[in-house]
Amino acid sequence: MSTINDIPKDPPPPKPSVEAIGDPELAQYRNLLQTPTEFKDGFGWSTIAGVIFCGLIMMPGSIYLGLMTGGGMGAAAQWVTVILFAEIMRRSLKNPSKQELVVLLWAAGAMATGGAFSSLVFRAYFANSEPVRDALLRNEFPNWWVPSADSAAITGRNLFHSDWILPIALLAATTVLGFITKWTLGYFFFRLTSDIEQLPFPMAPISAQGAMAMAEADEPAKTTSTGDQLVNLKPELRKKSDRWRLFTLGVLGGVLFGTLQVGIPAITGLLFDKPLFLLPQPWWDWTTFTQGLLPATPTGMIIDPGIVLIGMIIPFWAVIGTMLAILVTILANPILHHAGILTRWQPGMDTINTSFANGVDFYISFGIGIGLGIAVVSIFQTIRDVRKKVRENKARRSSAPQEKRASLWETPQKGRGDFPLWISLVGYIFAATATVVLCHYLLPPNLPLRIFLIIFAFVYSPIISYVNARLMGISGQSVDIPFVRETTFILSGAKGVGIWLAPIPIENYGGMAQQFRVNELTGVNFMSLLKTDLVVIPTSFILSFIFWAFIWASDPIPSSAFPAAQVQWELASKNMALLYSSTHTPPGQMETSIADSQFMQAIHPGFIGSGFALTVGLFALLSGFGLPVMLVYGMIRGFGGLPHTMMLELVGALIGRYYFQKRFGPDNFLRMIPTILAGYYTGVGLIGMGTIAMRFIQSAISSAPF
Repeated sequence: MSTINDIPKDPPPPKPSVEAIGDPELAQYRNLLQTPTEFKDGFGWSTIAGVIFCGLIMMPGSIYLGLMTGGGMGAAAQWVTVILFAEIMRRSLKNPSKQELVVLLWAAGAMATGGAFSSLVFRAYFANSEPVRDALLRNEFPNWWVPSADSAAITGRNLFHSDWILPIALLAATTVLGFITKWTLGYFFFRLTSDIEQLPFPMAPISAQGAMAMAEADEPAKTTSTGDQLVNLKPELRKKSDRWRLFTLGVLGGVLFGTLQVGIPAITGLLFDKPLFLLPQPWWDWTTFTQGLLPATPTGMIIDPGIVLIGMIIPFWAVIGTMLAILVTILANPILHHAGILTRWQPGMDTINTSFANGVDFYISFGIGIGLGIAVVSIFQTIRDVRKKVRENKARRSSAPQEKRASLWETPQKGRGDFPLWISLVGYIFAATATVVLCHYLLPPNLPLRIFLIIFAFVYSPIISYVNARLMGISGQSVDIPFVRETTFILSGAKGVGIWLAPIPIENYGGMAQQFRVNELTGVNFMSLLKTDLVVIPTSFILSFIFWAFIWASDPIPSSAFPAAQVQWELASKNMALLYSSTHTPPGQMETSIADSQFMQAIHPGFIGSGFALTVGLFALLSGFGLPVMLVYGMIRGFGGLPHTMMLELVGALIGRYYFQKRFGPDNFLRMIPTILAGYYTGVGLIGMGTIAMRFIQSAISSAPF
């Protein structure tokens, strides 16, 4: 692969200080990696081969793990792919560069997911689910979203049926439009927030560190002129062996736990009528046991050592804030129940039903208030910071009139694969216009709704994306203004279920700016990642269709063989049916306003105000007393949340901060733990790959004619 050396490079930016970032913990994360001064193209035939390999081998395992445990195979797929292809390339007398391995990791991570067709299988389940029947929505969904509930495409669990043509075509169209938006508006806001405003993006080094650790771990060790390795001669040359020991330790733990969590249930499911679960999946539910002491309070625990490792990686004060908020929720729910607020809860309800009932009674409204509070604070901070930046620029230009100004429209000559921003704007305008036109043909005539579609595509989405890009750049957090789409439908008077299902152009693309920052830190030319996406998207689409069709035809989804899907899909169906019924009038019934729907009955202005006041008050305390930024965001994340991961996450945070960081040093430990976590999920993923292979073999044999 060629190195871009002929383009003059800008000098590396100075290392941000604590004062520049404003929070010591964020500064620590920001400074884990420095921006490279050289960028290389890592795309090649090995990338294409890696995409096909991951699609054929890793994707089905990821689908199986997701349905069974709620997890995936991202880290496992990436590590196995890098190890395998690096060895193949070396045996072909070609040492892979770090950038080639990073691009291979990018491709493997994109392929090792469930793919786009998981949504179609869920729609098939949702169309016949109990919440849909109770809401009188059965057979009310448009055929461009899902076939009718009585179609052979659903009753026969057949993705190859012709009734799926329209939903698949729409899925393909939205996938292409999403790709265009990612590489246009996402790149635009990256240039604006990272290059021009030079925001720190404190959480980007964590993601980049994981990718770099995988790639660097597989670099060849340096040798002397006689061929002897220097690993034992200099401490800095022992990094590879140290990283491999950490990775191997994680793999060992992952294999042991994966055997208990996935392996034994899968094997017993092949031999007996029902699988044997040694560990409760997806969690150990305590709600019915604690209801006497904590009524209307979902309790339980997810048993997974990986949560401990994740607690070591998440910023410490974010974990503490989440724990405090969850403890407040646990104590507040019984009080709210006795006060006559959480009235829908009944003894005997499990975690899912308790969460749904509490959401309708209180937490949907409270969450809207929290979201509004975060949005108001974030917009205020954005306006304040932009005005401050403008004043600083004016002062700098007046004191140094000859200084060259940084131009947003000037394409940087850094060798990282930048392209002119007018291409970004034209590309986004095309994608946004295509989305509006698509919605115009999918939805019934409604002039106010058409106007809102245009406002969403060209005004709201860019503004909220910019606010989020800045928030990501400052604190690594994101925000959305809640209830925007619902308010629009109320004001427009739109009716029917289709308005909830159409690809309404109300999106938040701010997170893509951070992804570009992550890519920049790895030293990979952007164009190599663009070429990788052009290979990944069609390959993933085709293989996802094949594997989901095979798995769905083999077993009903969800079923006892897929406990995570049983729990998660049930809760999702209840929430979606509650929302969709608000604009639907069953045949033979008098048409009512959305304001009289069951969903709107779950909206309580007083609770919204409480959530808003609490959020603004917490941020006021942050400013007044200098509390850590992540403490406040952690608390906002935890209000109304489930406590199922709280204990293990807290254990990881405490051990990581007060033992391992003191023993190894904070920066060194934060570089070590992503490698252990990657090894752990690699071990779990390898067990998942083995079990899905056995299931495929069994399905093939059972359907054979001999």
